[in-house]
Amino acid sequence: MTHEQAAAVELPDFDTLADWLVEEGAMTVSPSELHGLLAGQVAAGARFDPVSLLQRIQQLFDIEPLKGEGVCKSIMQLYLATLQQFEAPDFSFELLLPDDDQPLPIRAEALGIWCSGFLSGFGLQERKGAQGLSVEGQETLRDLAQIVQISTEADTDSEEDEGDLMEVQEYVRMAALLVFSECNEPDGQAAPDENAPAPVLH
Repeated sequence: MTHEQAAAVELPDFDTLADWLVEEGAMTVSPSELHGLLAGQVAAGARFDPVSLLQRIQQLFDIEPLKGEGVCKSIMQLYLATLQQFEAPDFSFELLLPDDDQPLPIRAEALGIWCSGFLSGFGLQERKGAQGLSVEGQETLRDLAQIVQISTEADTDSEEDEGDLMEVQEYVRMAALLVFSECNEPDGQAAPDENAPAPVLH
C-alpha cells in the first residue's frame, strides 16, 4: 500500500508534543526543532522504522531512552505525517510551529529553530548532501541558514510584521518541498535504510 493510499496522518499537536517532551526530561527540545530535524533527514532521503527512529532522536538530542508511550507515538506520528505530506501531490507539507494565537516573536523564533533543525537533519544524511542539489537547491539551503537568524522586536506585533512572518513561513515550506523533490527521485531510488519495514501507528 502506497503512502497515497494510506489513511492521512496529521502532524501531532504542538503543545501536546511539547508537554510529552517535558515529561521525558527533554525540556530544551522544541517540537519545531524536532520536526525540522526529521523533515531535513527525510528530505535528504532518510527513511526510518520505529526502532531506528526513536534511537536517532534519543542520540541526536542526548536524551534518555524515551519511556512514555505518548511521546513515542507522537514522534512516530510526526515522522509519518512528514513523509506523507512531502510525497503528497497537493504540496500539503506543513511546518510544526506554535499556534497563530501565540505572540509573534515566539512564532518567529520557532520558525528559525525549525530551519536550524532542517539544516542539521539534511546535513546528517550523507547520501547526497548539498553537492547533489541544483544551484537553486543550494541557494535555498543558504536562504534557510539566513532565516535561522530571524528575530523580531519583542514589542512589535503589527499586521505588517504578521504578514512578513507568514511570507517567510511559506517560503520555508516551499523550500523544504524543493529540497525533497531534488533528493527523492520518483523512480523509487531509496536511501540505504529504506528497506526497513514501514512503521505503523497503533
